[in-house]
Amino acid sequence: MSPIDEIVTSPNPCLKRESAPIEHIDDTIKKTAERMLVDMYAAEGCGLAAPQIGLNLQLVVIDVDYGIGRNGIGKKNPYVLINPKLIVADGDPSPYTEGCLSWPGISAHFERPSHVIVHALNLDGELIEYEAEGNLLATCLQHEIDHLHGITIVDHLPTAERAAALQKYKIACANGARPGDVDY
Repeated sequence: MSPIDEIVTSPNPCLKRESAPIEHIDDTIKKTAERMLVDMYAAEGCGLAAPQIGLNLQLVVIDVDYGIGRNGIGKKNPYVLINPKLIVADGDPSPYTEGCLSWPGISAHFERPSHVIVHALNLDGELIEYEAEGNLLATCLQHEIDHLHGITIVDHLPTAERAAALQKYKIACANGARPGDVDY
């Protein structure tokens, strides 16, 4: 099985459930984070939440610096966030077109707050604060934390746009869309 095949896609029920906090950071959690990074990079994503690999745990991996079109040099700069909490979400609404590894073949255009502050534990159990404003990291933090609460990109769309996105997703899947395929 390739790493991309480990990513679950809609309508997998894990994508709609609330995720449980992680009580102990042990080798299993560390190996899960490593696996998630492998899956994310294989699908050329910039973030992945544990529900997207079928685990309802509050675990997120992010790397908005890696890959062509980001910093252009291919340097990995991953973040692992355990039990992330969105502390601040404010600032002017920032429009963004988002794809999602669990919704291959489609994208969704909507606005999110432009400024966020997130608190999370790292793999050493240290509390880290992440702050981002007006960039991909701000959007990615919100997107991945949404996954931990059973919210996906189509849930942000008005009813008519959601129906159109669902129809487009159905067609994309029928045509073989896989995680990482996006229609920007």
